[in-house]
Amino acid sequence: MSGKGRTGDGHGRLGSMLSGLAVAVGCVLFLGGFAWGAVVYKPYTVPTESMTPTVHAGDRILAQRIDGSEVHRGDVVVFTDPAWDANLPMVKRVVGIGGDKIACCGKDGRLTVNGKPIDEPYLHTKDPASAENFTAEVPKGKLFLLGDERTASLDSRVHLDDAGHGSVPRDAVQARVDAVAWPMNGMVERPRAFASLPGGVSSPGPLRLQLGAVLVGVVLILGGAAYGPIAARSARKRSGKVPAGAR
Repeated sequence: MSGKGRTGDGHGRLGSMLSGLAVAVGCVLFLGGFAWGAVVYKPYTVPTESMTPTVHAGDRILAQRIDGSEVHRGDVVVFTDPAWDANLPMVKRVVGIGGDKIACCGKDGRLTVNGKPIDEPYLHTKDPASAENFTAEVPKGKLFLLGDERTASLDSRVHLDDAGHGSVPRDAVQARVDAVAWPMNGMVERPRAFASLPGGVSSPGPLRLQLGAVLVGVVLILGGAAYGPIAARSARKRSGKVPAGAR
C-alpha cells in the first residue's frame, strides 16, 4: 500500500468515508422528509368545481392537518358539516371569523369584512364578488366560508337562514390546503388582502422544507453512490493502468 492512503479499489479512504456518509445522510433526509410529510399532511380529492380556479374538481391536494383554532381569514380549508352535506369533505375559503361582519357587495363590487373592501385576485372574473347581495355576522367560534367560483358555489350564502347564519364551527375544519399535488399546480398562497385585518393570515406550512429535505437527500444519495466509480476511473487514468480485457 502506498503512503498516499489509498484503498485497494483505487480511491482514498477519506473519499470512501465521505461518500458513505453522504449516502447515509441522504437516506435520512429522503426518508425523513417523506415521513414528516405523511404525519403533517393528508391528501384529498376536490369534490366539486366550487373553488375554481384555485383548485378544480378531481385535483389531488395536500392539506396540512390543523386544529380549528389555527384557521385564519383567507385560508382554503377542508371541513365537514352535517348541516351542509352529510360527512363529505368539502373545500372552501375562509373569509370571516367569529365577530366579523361580512357584506357584499360594495359600490365597487367587492366583498367587505368589517367595512374593509377585500381584493380577491383568486376570483376568475371581474364581476361582483357575489351575484346576490348579503350581510352576515359571524358568531364566536365559527367561520364564514365562500367558494372562489362565486356563481356556482353552494357555500355560507346558501345557509344564511340557518341557526349559524351560514357559518360552520371551527372544529369542523380538518385541514388547510397548502398545495395542488396533481396536476402539479404548485402552492396555494395566502391572500395579502386579509393580512391587514386583526390576526393577519396564517403562516405557510412546512411543505417546502419537506420537499427540500427530500431533494437534498436524493442529491446526496446519488452523489455519494457515484463517487466510488468516478474516483476509481480517475485513479486508473492517472496511474495509466487499464483493467484486463479493456481496450
